[in-house]
Amino acid sequence: MTPRPPSPPHSAQGARSNNPPARPSAGGSVRGARAAEALDPRAPTSAAAAPGAAPQAASESEHANSAAPVAPRAAPPEPPEPPHLHEPLGPDDPLAPLPFNPYKGNRGITRAWKALKYSIKGFRAAIREESAFRQELTLAAILVPIGVFIPVDPVERVLLLGSVILVLIVELLNSSIENAVDRIGLERNELSGRAKDLGSAAVTLALLLCVLTWGLILIPRFGPLLLHGIGVL
Repeated sequence: MTPRPPSPPHSAQGARSNNPPARPSAGGSVRGARAAEALDPRAPTSAAAAPGAAPQAASESEHANSAAPVAPRAAPPEPPEPPHLHEPLGPDDPLAPLPFNPYKGNRGITRAWKALKYSIKGFRAAIREESAFRQELTLAAILVPIGVFIPVDPVERVLLLGSVILVLIVELLNSSIENAVDRIGLERNELSGRAKDLGSAAVTLALLLCVLTWGLILIPRFGPLLLHGIGVL
């Protein structure tokens, strides 16, 4: 029997070169990459290890994301409301509305008419109850006609009459302060006494202003005549 001659070495290498190695499937490469990632976190991802399997891995992840239920997003918590919006306001609370005043419901001519009535009522009460106001009113009854008929300039006439009326106005305000303090309490109190003293000081200043105004206007005009009359007497 004739022995078979051995094949040349270059023919085996050519056969190996003519038959390329089989490529791993996409599924196997993805599973292998995931196993490698589980064993070594620093290993490259499946998309970097197997470029051909990247589209299939992306489609699988999109399918898994679309199939997974989406949890509803929780709404942000609402800020707490201030307590005064729900709790009733006490009478001492500065935000509490003022109680209804039946005397403030008038408007227009009715209000003006009632204001005039209340003003006349106040004048009557001052004349009846306040002795200081009666004295100053008597003084005004003497000075007002003099200021009207005396031969002076219009501006000086206004100053003469205005100083007298100012005394009456300040006295009315002082009387109202005294009545309000007495309404709170008749016992002696430092603050109550101070309020009355301040009102009395205001009346004194008004009287001094009246005397100064009349003296500066009348003495230059009628002083020589007055001195001449005194010299004749």
